[in-house]
Amino acid sequence: MHIHDLIGIGFGPSNLALAIALQERTQDGQTPVDALFIEKQPQFAWHPNMLLDHAHMQISFLKDLATLRNPASPYTFLNYLHAKHRLQDFINLKTFYPSRHEFNDYLSWAAGHFADQCAFGEAVVEVHPEFQGDRVALLRVRSHHPEHGVRERLTRSLVISVGGAANVPTPFAPFRDDPRVFHSSRYLGAMAQQNQPRRMAVIGAGQSASEIFLDLNNRGGIDVDLVMRARSIKPSDDSPFVNEIFNPEFTDYVYQQPQPQRAALLEEFMNTNYAAPDLALIEQIYQVFYRQKVGAPQTHRFLRRHEVEHVAETREGLSLRLRDLDQGGTTTAHYDAIVLATGYVRDTHHALLEPLAQHLGNMDVTRDYRVQATEHFGPAIFLQGCCELTHGLSDTLLSVTSVRTGEIVDSLTQWLHAHRGTAPSRHLAVAF
Repeated sequence: MHIHDLIGIGFGPSNLALAIALQERTQDGQTPVDALFIEKQPQFAWHPNMLLDHAHMQISFLKDLATLRNPASPYTFLNYLHAKHRLQDFINLKTFYPSRHEFNDYLSWAAGHFADQCAFGEAVVEVHPEFQGDRVALLRVRSHHPEHGVRERLTRSLVISVGGAANVPTPFAPFRDDPRVFHSSRYLGAMAQQNQPRRMAVIGAGQSASEIFLDLNNRGGIDVDLVMRARSIKPSDDSPFVNEIFNPEFTDYVYQQPQPQRAALLEEFMNTNYAAPDLALIEQIYQVFYRQKVGAPQTHRFLRRHEVEHVAETREGLSLRLRDLDQGGTTTAHYDAIVLATGYVRDTHHALLEPLAQHLGNMDVTRDYRVQATEHFGPAIFLQGCCELTHGLSDTLLSVTSVRTGEIVDSLTQWLHAHRGTAPSRHLAVAF
């Protein structure tokens, strides 16, 4: 069986940026890396169900797939604009923040250059050790395709970049398969399946909740309750000094701190990324509720300081028992559909690597994003987008993506140079 130098699980922006960094390294005359990426989606797509009209990026286009690592890269956003004959027109917009539709088109354009390196439509289900004596020499990656079944591949190293999984609050867990209850990551597709909902709830206080509330308002004919535990919707802090926490060098600072100090830093700057929409969105939402006070129909409610205690199905649809966190009482409200803009959890890598657990300990990561392993474990495993606790708030964002992939490529290629000749060239049996 063929042995890859690297298999990347997932082909979103992080592993796409990694593919770009690997290609540019080869073009500089370095030894090519045999890399394959496995992506569960049938084609490249970046948050396709949140490509709302009028939605814009929250970070500068300069924090694209390559610029901060290599401004001369052919895969920068500016070169994309040049290739699409829109560079001058974009300059005339006088903005650092392209529409989300355009940035998705940029990412898709870049991904199109690497189609032959990606197996689309396959979901990786597990990663197993391949032994040589008492030493793990390779990794066996098992993936499943809905038509072609299980596929197995061998690799010397692994990069996991699978993004976040929908965070479903406990009261909603029994309704995971109910099409009337859906996470924001499924918003547009799920809305297309609804049967003319008249009353909806949006649960959450962040960017996605705000965008979805305004989208439902603009659709017309839907009464919307915006439900959140917070007292108010607070804007993200994107002032210059605070924004320095997203600079690549700040990653060094965070990583060098003891764990209590890291946690304190995350807490201090939480309002730059979590439950913190853009100020312009907050102002639009305020205008919606203000117009209702002036005399417009009372179609929407802002249920601040409310928490969902219980969810049930009734003849009137879905009912929520809501606790007023200020007054202490509860009320019941009925809805045709509910949107959970409740964020993400980033622990999928634990399930994928469970067969390797005895070799990876607590799955601690080094500064170069490599998982620490026992001395008898040979392969290198890197993580992208799930190291926030050790590397800072920028880890889940595009802000450091291009620089991070450059660091991983440097570490990976040094490791491959030392280990390429040590892995067996024949198939070794492994028990599942």
